[in-house]
Amino acid sequence: MSAPSLADAAWFTAAPLRRVLGALDGAGEETRVVGGAVRNALLGRPVSEVDLATTALPEETMRRARDAGLKAVPTGLAHGTVTVVADGTPFEVTTLREDVETDGRHAVVRFGRDWRADAARRDFTMNALYADAQGAVIDLVDGLADLRAHRVRFIGEAQTRIREDHLRILRLFRFHAAYGRGPMDAAALTAAIRLRAGILRLSRERVGSELLKLLAVPNAAATVRLMSETGFLPTILAGVPDLISLERLAALEAALGEPPDAVRRLGVLAVRIGEDAARLRERLRLSNEAFKRLQGMAGAAGAAMDARQARSVIYRLGRAAFEDRLLAGAAHGAWASGEVAPLLALARSWPVPAAPFCAADLIAQGLKPGPALGAALARMEEAWIAADFPADAQSLRALMALARP
Repeated sequence: MSAPSLADAAWFTAAPLRRVLGALDGAGEETRVVGGAVRNALLGRPVSEVDLATTALPEETMRRARDAGLKAVPTGLAHGTVTVVADGTPFEVTTLREDVETDGRHAVVRFGRDWRADAARRDFTMNALYADAQGAVIDLVDGLADLRAHRVRFIGEAQTRIREDHLRILRLFRFHAAYGRGPMDAAALTAAIRLRAGILRLSRERVGSELLKLLAVPNAAATVRLMSETGFLPTILAGVPDLISLERLAALEAALGEPPDAVRRLGVLAVRIGEDAARLRERLRLSNEAFKRLQGMAGAAGAAMDARQARSVIYRLGRAAFEDRLLAGAAHGAWASGEVAPLLALARSWPVPAAPFCAADLIAQGLKPGPALGAALARMEEAWIAADFPADAQSLRALMALARP
């Protein structure tokens, strides 16, 4: 069977990539597209970014790029990486490498010109596919067969690859969720289980980032269950995961046409009370924004609500926080998508009102500035919310009378 070609792919023929390849390929050096762009293109999936591998040393890469009028940024010279920008599009260009020393978290590398050695140091066979400047796909590690079989397999001996960087355990689960079909590769899973203690040596930021990437995969739920059954997930979360609710949320997202939301999925999986959110922030080094969202989902127990109750929650929390609580509560309470869809539509269409009254209105009724005025204003707002946000003058007068001490 002839090797596949990407020569006609729109992203491959686009001007920015052609400019970079034109500058870096040839005159004694070779530059190829590598990794995710090749993998996704062969699977018919979108290509969002393009990485390049080259025989040229980083200094030569920068010289050639600048001579061609391209911007060159030394983003990772110690590891041979230069970011070349063409027409506003960045391309990471990395010199061929071999690992000299690894400690399970970081690697010392030396540059080389051997494409097989460069392929051999990568993680999975499907990530070590190259495409040359003409678009011909080059497979040095039997990655095409694994890609066609939707099999995520380590290059070479699985334990060796994991010992080089224990984050590859989590990447194994993420790539299986995203690209695998059927059972996980037995050798890969066995090696991951044997070396699982290495995850504890990783920085919490790296673990948290990788877990969120996994949860963002549409079909993540089955793989997350495998992570739980093999002991990885309870260790990472320091708690018992709610797998059933995660599976319900994934089914709801699919039925409603909602894209996966990693933070919301994490909340459904691992947050029931506020202390859970605080634990996850510390354990996974989550951003303040992610922590606030997890806090907002604490206590979303799954009780049904009507449109009037929904408007009250939307007003108090805001649209985004309401959607989190709605979908998390629905997942915990096993709602059908038909129960969720109208409330989701309401959250996205209801014009959230501003209170049609202020302190001056109460002062005009004889209240004096001070704590009593603030308390009366708060009572009036609560009564206005309970009355479903009336705007007519008669209703507001009645609410004002109730608010007076």
